[in-house]
Amino acid sequence: MAPQRNVGAGAEAELPEYAGHYRLESCLGSGGMGVVHLARSTSGLKLAVKVVHAEFARDREFRGRFRQEVAAARRVSGAFTAPVVDADPEAERPWMATLFIPGPTLAQHVKRNGPMPPPQLRRLMAGLAEGLRDIHRVGVVHRDLKPSNVLLAEDGPKVIDFGISRPKDSELRTETGKLIGTPPFMAPEQFRRPREVGPSADIFALGSLLVHAATGRGPFDSDSPYVVAYQVVHDDPDLTGVPDGLAPLVLRCLAKEPEDRPTPDALMRELRSVAASYDTQAFMTAQAFIPAQRTDPEADPAGAVADRREVPDGEDGNGTGADPAAAPDPGPDATPDPDAAPDPGAGAGPGRRGGPSAAPRGAPPPRPQRGRVGGGALALAVFGTLFSVQLLGDESPARQRTAGARTTPDAFRAWEAAPSGRPGSPQCSYGAERLVCAQAGSVFALDPDDGRLLWRHTAARTSVSGPPVVSGGLVQPALEPGSGPEALDPASGKPRWRQDTTEYNGLTGAGDMLLLTGADGTVTGMDSASGDALWTGRVPGHGAPYFRTFAGDPLAYVASTSDDGSSTRVTAVDPRSGAVRWDARLEGMLTPVGITGEAVVLASDDPVLGDTRALVRYTPGSGQTRRVTLPVPLAQGHGTVHGGVAYLTGTGGRLVAVDMAALRQRWSLETGVARGSAPVADGRHVYFTAPDGRLLAVDAREGRLAGQTAPRMGDRPDRVAATLPEPVIADGHVHATAPDGTVFAVDAGDPVDW
Repeated sequence: MAPQRNVGAGAEAELPEYAGHYRLESCLGSGGMGVVHLARSTSGLKLAVKVVHAEFARDREFRGRFRQEVAAARRVSGAFTAPVVDADPEAERPWMATLFIPGPTLAQHVKRNGPMPPPQLRRLMAGLAEGLRDIHRVGVVHRDLKPSNVLLAEDGPKVIDFGISRPKDSELRTETGKLIGTPPFMAPEQFRRPREVGPSADIFALGSLLVHAATGRGPFDSDSPYVVAYQVVHDDPDLTGVPDGLAPLVLRCLAKEPEDRPTPDALMRELRSVAASYDTQAFMTAQAFIPAQRTDPEADPAGAVADRREVPDGEDGNGTGADPAAAPDPGPDATPDPDAAPDPGAGAGPGRRGGPSAAPRGAPPPRPQRGRVGGGALALAVFGTLFSVQLLGDESPARQRTAGARTTPDAFRAWEAAPSGRPGSPQCSYGAERLVCAQAGSVFALDPDDGRLLWRHTAARTSVSGPPVVSGGLVQPALEPGSGPEALDPASGKPRWRQDTTEYNGLTGAGDMLLLTGADGTVTGMDSASGDALWTGRVPGHGAPYFRTFAGDPLAYVASTSDDGSSTRVTAVDPRSGAVRWDARLEGMLTPVGITGEAVVLASDDPVLGDTRALVRYTPGSGQTRRVTLPVPLAQGHGTVHGGVAYLTGTGGRLVAVDMAALRQRWSLETGVARGSAPVADGRHVYFTAPDGRLLAVDAREGRLAGQTAPRMGDRPDRVAATLPEPVIADGHVHATAPDGTVFAVDAGDPVDW
């Protein structure tokens, strides 16, 4: 769809066709600050790009504020915010690209469907409380939480446009500048003491927003913003129509003094006490919650026009970002070269569970979900059918250099390489004495000792979902939708075998076998070395099984959670034969994270909020289940098990160690990282990466920071990684990747010298 002419404030003669490398296809909304466009990256990924009106682009004060907001957006992460992919506040027309999230705003939903029923209100409140918790944890105050800044996505509400000041949002002014916010959803202190606004102001806005969702109006209602301001400061809220079960909690949110309002964590605790009394599926019912899914503008231009976002006058449209690793690609055959304040939240997408082991494995599958995704399994989108090889030997067009002068006794020297010359974190695994990595548009192999680029295999697709699998002595790239698997020679990168007859949605390496999940849920066990199918069948009780494997364990595991989140069916399969070795239904929403002895360790998540609250040790031989409750839950926890100890990281940067034999938490460390990759461990240290490209090492016994590398953000510090690849441990070295496109290796033995 061609870009639409801007009819909003500050309209230019014609909107630009591109913002950076992103092609602007259609207008999603227009407001006082700028225009939000549906856009596509070079790889075809859908984005929402907000472009500033030219009149504000010429304003130095605005540009400074925009830069600050980009920095704030990068710090925010969580399941209830939207990741920022890219931004350029220095462009002639400043812009920000975020993940495009289909779904109406809360304002649109209430306008179209009327007030929400109590189950949806509780789920909405829980999701927004968690979103605010994530925002506040990184020192950001939203200041403008309102129905048009909440997207109702299929997997829950998304808080967008946090911390944005818009010149035309408010008719009110102060002597020192513009009041930030929208009067019906502003807290009393935003009118009385605008310079002292803190996180509690967002809680007040949440209370007002819940009243709107429950009744279609706010707790303070007038056509005049000045009257509303007086009511907010002096009058009691009107809660007529708010369900009795929620009214006391909403009233506490609307307390006049900030210190009298609950924190997001307190809200979630109170909501959990009534969580069992409502249907957690109600919030996600598409017919009742999301009237219609967004259509593809290319496939149905008319539908795209009809489904454009409705944006009230004076407000910007909703936008939402994508995987920054999907850097612009010049084409499948090319050789790589050697509003409008920022949009929604940053962070990324939630990291997947199950830290990798030293043995290579397939891309981690989605976490078990509740009934909204049917039996708890999401389709695993994987890409990467490849068609050309460039054998490079000892020379490489990409930049390579050693990093650091320190030499270990075995002559290993820390190194750093940039094989593609492009930004975006590669995803790597180790096998066949190679470090094999996937990046947007290619798979390549590096010498793990010095970082030399050995070969590159070019991909037709520029998006990857995980590292290549090294199994049966061959390299298996991720799958391309519509085609079968392929195996590459680890020495040359040339194809050894390829199957094009069957379409698979998921691939997991398990020893010398590949487990491939078909679109219909059928699993095929394939010999990795030959490509021969040894068995085909279904895993009983699992509609679309995606497997997890762990180093030293010959079995593969699949877990599916019941629709209500009360139990999980866990099945262990022999990859060689497809035989079920054991099958159990366990209490809670569980995800396997590792093994210890004869037992499997599983993370137990809250079925409503998704926080990891406990670890479960299940011994299939005896059927015994033991549970370790975490003193403090982990948001979006993911982890690994090594030497009988489970290591978990979560949003907010907390790392915990849990002794699965003694059934107690050993230690907990606040690392100061907004979010981290899934951890890996070698007995001495626990390693994980940060969004700025740092590799961190924590002493595994004492829980103290042992060392960290320098950040590797490159020349685009405003770029945010949606997913963080895990480090790879091999031969006493730790290999990691960074957003600037580099792959690097350091000595695992002495992180203090990193």
